[in-house]
Amino acid sequence: MSIFKAYDIRGVVPDELTAHDAYRIGRAAARFFAAGPVAVGRDARTSSPELFEALARGLRDEGADVLDTGLVATPMLYFAVEHLAAAGGIMLTASHNPAQYNGFKICREHAIPVGEATGLREIEALCAEVAAAAPAAVPGALSRRDVSEAYVAHALAVGPERARLHAVVDCGNGMAAAALVPLLLRLPLRVERLYFEPDGRFPNHPADPLKLENLADLRAAVGAQGADFGVAFDGDADRAVFVDEAGEVISGDLMTALLARGELRRRGGGKVLYDLRSSWATAEEISAAGGEPEMCRVGHSFIKAQMRETGAIFAGELSGHYYFRFSDELVADDGIAAFVALQSLLGAAGRKLSDLVAPLRRYHASGEINRRVKDPRRVIAAVERQHLDAAEVSHLDGLLVRYPEWWFNLRASNTEPLLRLNLEAKSEARMLQERDRLLAEMERAT
Repeated sequence: MSIFKAYDIRGVVPDELTAHDAYRIGRAAARFFAAGPVAVGRDARTSSPELFEALARGLRDEGADVLDTGLVATPMLYFAVEHLAAAGGIMLTASHNPAQYNGFKICREHAIPVGEATGLREIEALCAEVAAAAPAAVPGALSRRDVSEAYVAHALAVGPERARLHAVVDCGNGMAAAALVPLLLRLPLRVERLYFEPDGRFPNHPADPLKLENLADLRAAVGAQGADFGVAFDGDADRAVFVDEAGEVISGDLMTALLARGELRRRGGGKVLYDLRSSWATAEEISAAGGEPEMCRVGHSFIKAQMRETGAIFAGELSGHYYFRFSDELVADDGIAAFVALQSLLGAAGRKLSDLVAPLRRYHASGEINRRVKDPRRVIAAVERQHLDAAEVSHLDGLLVRYPEWWFNLRASNTEPLLRLNLEAKSEARMLQERDRLLAEMERAT
């Protein structure tokens, strides 16, 4: 089924994803979990009610109890799996994708992600198996569970300082408001609210804060209001993008370095993971704050697994995912918690956000550059042959090449015939020179 991707299930409704598919996915997921209740949440897309009803019916027809958490953000669903001691969880969302899409994010107990290599292919195979199977003799029960207040206490724990600041928050008509409305009652922040009303049609702008054009309203409001900072969430609030008091966007790698300071102080040290596209400054700042930096590959399932394996206390990605170790068992990416952590950090520092970020901008990054190619593997191999003399060559995720004065990472998209290039150098002139040379190498190899 083409709707099964590397990390989740998603597609256009009803052309690619139908209620019948949702029913079979429910039955297959129940068999995969084997026993115990399943927590289910959903976003506000217009297709979510029908897909939820079909999914829940499929789960129940396999004898699984369904714990309906209602309209929630994805971090709330992760929390619900742990809080309700569920065998697994399913979030109906297509995250930042356009309104015509929907999908399912699946996790096991303790919100352990189910991806392509950790069960998603097994669930896909089970979908065919259950198609002709009779329902269970005794169907599972359906009960409503409200976890909002418990989630608020959970998220607030990562930010002990309560800063009296002025913030602009853009929910993009996504699900962040489900957590933020009760959470903001517990913080002394003065907040300008943008697009808090969940609306799966996304009438104001797409809920994808990685695209600069979708931050225009946030940046303008921060300037007009004289706010201390701003934040925009994606559609299901597992990602957050921050801007400083001047409306300048802070890249995810530099924000990882900043938030790591607070987590290291709160926990008295520890290991912090950063994705391999991150600036040199990220690892340097983690070390300076008393932490142990460790590189990781891109993707939430890989990062969460490495955090569990290494005992890391925090991690961050260039994409705006920030990962917290909420307990020994629960490791999750949470844009709402990142918001709480930043206001706490600013309260403790007593300085402008731009002043905290400025020293971290000591290197020069290309930003992520995408190129469509027919054969990504062949292009990567051809580029690697041009850099055999580099100080370091790694295949942790795609091709990572490091020289004393500059580095680059070239990796293939998991879902499209795209190559993604990230490059950084100690001077802008060197960055531009090597960027153009690499793009020419890629072009010759296509």
